[in-house]
Amino acid sequence: MKKSEVKKIVRAGYAEIAKKGNSCCSCGPSCCSSADPVESVSKQIGYSEEDLQAVPEGANMGLGCGNPIALASLKEGETVLDLGSGAGFDCFLAASKVGKTGKVIGVDMTPEMIEKARENKQKGDYDNVEFRLGEIENLPVADNSVDIIISNCVINLSPEKSRVFQEAFRVLRPGGRIMVSDVVLLKAIPDAIMGSIEMYISCIAGASLKTDYIEMIEAVGFQNVSVVSEEPFSVEYIISDPAFQAIVKNFGISPESTRDIADSIVSVKVTAAKLS
Repeated sequence: MKKSEVKKIVRAGYAEIAKKGNSCCSCGPSCCSSADPVESVSKQIGYSEEDLQAVPEGANMGLGCGNPIALASLKEGETVLDLGSGAGFDCFLAASKVGKTGKVIGVDMTPEMIEKARENKQKGDYDNVEFRLGEIENLPVADNSVDIIISNCVINLSPEKSRVFQEAFRVLRPGGRIMVSDVVLLKAIPDAIMGSIEMYISCIAGASLKTDYIEMIEAVGFQNVSVVSEEPFSVEYIISDPAFQAIVKNFGISPESTRDIADSIVSVKVTAAKLS
């Protein structure tokens, strides 16, 4: 698929999610049978009950694959940038940590998500949060203007990941840092899966090899790059995905290979710093 086609597909997919109000079976562990699917998936990936209660209703859509705020060590007065901010969940959690003297900027390319986030901002009366429509490959943010960048299961959706990290480096102040949760691959998986539109929306087809992902971060100038944690992406979620099941059936992928593919997909938390 061309880069422009990928962006169009992702934008349309997440516009639909915004309209529905939750994502249960998008980028997250399987939760479609849970009585409270969004809360279930959020607790599985590292959010506390306190986190879930601290944000306006509708801000948490169960889209993440980790909790970047938990390891970000945010300080009062800092400026935070969230890449792919969705309905604002992580932005609102960050806002309470940086305080009134700090600022949080959320960037998302989907107008419907930006609209939803701004509505949630009004609900919670967050004076220190701002949402901007834009692409993470071309951030509507000034050079050397933010202290920390967070992102939650979004960079894998970009067809230009190197460009995303270049932009992140550009907008960070010297001494700034990134903390991202994302989906990566431990080894290559079949082209049939990597070429699936549905698997792209599910944060799998767009994922890079873990080694390539780290190299892209280092290549733009980041230092102290570290994988803080690595967790298996829910095998049950992957195997139960209707699109995945269709691919397995159509291409005759064996049960052993199916499990091997699922085991190759992991969620990582990565930190890095812009030292100068």
